[in-house]
Amino acid sequence: MIPCKLAFIGGGNMARSLIGGLIANGMPAEDIHVADKHAATLESLNRQYPVQTFTSNQHAIEGADVIIIAVKPQQLQEVVKALHSSWQEKQLLISIAAGIRIEDISRWLNKPQTAIVRAMPNTPALVEAGATALFANEYVNHQQHELAESILRACGLAIWLNEEKHMDAVTAVSGSGPAYFFLVMEAMENAAIELGLPPETARLLCLETAFGAAKMALESGESASTLRKQVTSPGGTTERAIHELEDGGLHGLFENALVAAALRARELANELGQDHA
Repeated sequence: MIPCKLAFIGGGNMARSLIGGLIANGMPAEDIHVADKHAATLESLNRQYPVQTFTSNQHAIEGADVIIIAVKPQQLQEVVKALHSSWQEKQLLISIAAGIRIEDISRWLNKPQTAIVRAMPNTPALVEAGATALFANEYVNHQQHELAESILRACGLAIWLNEEKHMDAVTAVSGSGPAYFFLVMEAMENAAIELGLPPETARLLCLETAFGAAKMALESGESASTLRKQVTSPGGTTERAIHELEDGGLHGLFENALVAAALRARELANELGQDHA
């Protein structure tokens, strides 16, 4: 872990998962500041980690090398505008607020040459198994680039994008993706119960099968298509089931779903990026 001082604005679940991962990777808790307007959130956080807590965002960012904005997208504009007078040129801003473009964050901060990284983590980051896409503006230097990556790697995979516009596709794939897998697991579990399995047996079998399939895909290096063919014997039970799924238009449904999610991500970015009156 690259030595630095961090300030989190927002102490919710995603911030907590990053803090836990960073401390587990050797970052001293005293180098982490957390600001939140809710005293109960800070008290809960302090019971778990000995970080420094603040109710003032301006006080929290003093002396910090990196400021991580971890508030709801609807709150981001107000939070960023209030940081203008306290902001130092050397500081790196990392936003994990979904859907807010870098140009909007820079305009609200009113510091045109601020180094900003936009990150899109997903909910499995809460169990240190997240997938995060990152995009940096032109003011992020090499050291800040490495620092941002090391921070987000604390809760899973971190991948850089060359163009910010690809964030909409990331939102559709990994941002919303856990829900797709949960839906498939839910459908399989319900079908297993209809076939006569006890609910808890159906649940455990579906969960472990999903985990095992993902583990195989990660560790084998083979494509999903190749792995599917390897477990699909001609004339067997799996082939019969796959035919049913394909005849039902599974591939087209997923394509339509991801396109719809990406379009909605673009719409939300346009909506959330508008200046408040």
